[in-house]
Amino acid sequence: MAGRVRGGGRSCRGPAVVADGPVVDIHQHLWSHPLIEALRARRAAPCLRGSTLKLAGEANYEVDRAWYDVELRTAQAIDDGLDLALVSLSSPLGIESLPPDEAAELLSAYHEGVLGFPAPFGGWAAACLTDIDPAALTAELDRGFVGLQLPATALQDAAGYDRIGPLLDVLEERSLPLLIHPGPTGEVRPRGGDPAWWPAVVSYVQQMHSAWFAFRAHGRARHPRLRVCFTLLAGLAQLHGERFAARTGDRNVVDEDVFVDISSYGTRAIDATIRVLGIDALVNGSDRPYADPVEFDLGAAAAHALRSANPLRLLQPKQEVSDEMAVAAGA
Repeated sequence: MAGRVRGGGRSCRGPAVVADGPVVDIHQHLWSHPLIEALRARRAAPCLRGSTLKLAGEANYEVDRAWYDVELRTAQAIDDGLDLALVSLSSPLGIESLPPDEAAELLSAYHEGVLGFPAPFGGWAAACLTDIDPAALTAELDRGFVGLQLPATALQDAAGYDRIGPLLDVLEERSLPLLIHPGPTGEVRPRGGDPAWWPAVVSYVQQMHSAWFAFRAHGRARHPRLRVCFTLLAGLAQLHGERFAARTGDRNVVDEDVFVDISSYGTRAIDATIRVLGIDALVNGSDRPYADPVEFDLGAAAAHALRSANPLRLLQPKQEVSDEMAVAAGA
């Protein structure tokens, strides 16, 4: 990560902030030319036909070519004041769950493409879930990926953590984070059934809600040193803490190594989450190009926490963050 950070910056969303550290967006999507060509070469979902994306379980999606114009997106990231924009694989595509040979081809295209992007882009590694290979993940992390993204559908229960455990062990050994992102819906909706927005608004949120409680029930005990971030505010699962306490008798304890990104939510949901988890748990993530950076009105100190201080705590071991803050304080 250190090689990708270029110094302070200011986000164009929310209040103007002069950051003491780099401004980070931990959640963007940007398809490279190798990945696009690999998707176009396929005959079954996920695949591209012209600008039409075909997925299993979702309606066909028209891709705006400007979203994947690397020069345009680079200029956009700079205009947003970002020093680091982390690209992740679009897990709803279902690439990680393809047969090993098919997954390997697309994952290789994804990784090569991300490594070819200019600053300020960095990336999350991805992994095949039909052939768990810790050595392959280690090799990608050695090339500079900041951590691993996994689909929420892979981490819904104890069995999921048993299967994925060897990958999470690699992250713990290296003190690198896990990003949990919605995965494929796995549902084929009949013509004239649910509207096209249903997966994003209902299915993805339900996945994140389940993944939040599965990590609490199964993941943390297995991986006590793992730092983990849930996208889209974990589907607001944290707001059910009172019901959890009422039904279980357990106290709601804030886990300092669990984070949520704010993508696609605004001031009300962000404020409610802060009341439950505290501000240290929230990090800036936009989900570009599928959503614009979140606009929120919580003041300059909150903006600095979400856009700089908290992402550094997610991405770097505690000692590295402490050292960086000490250097900044003495500058």
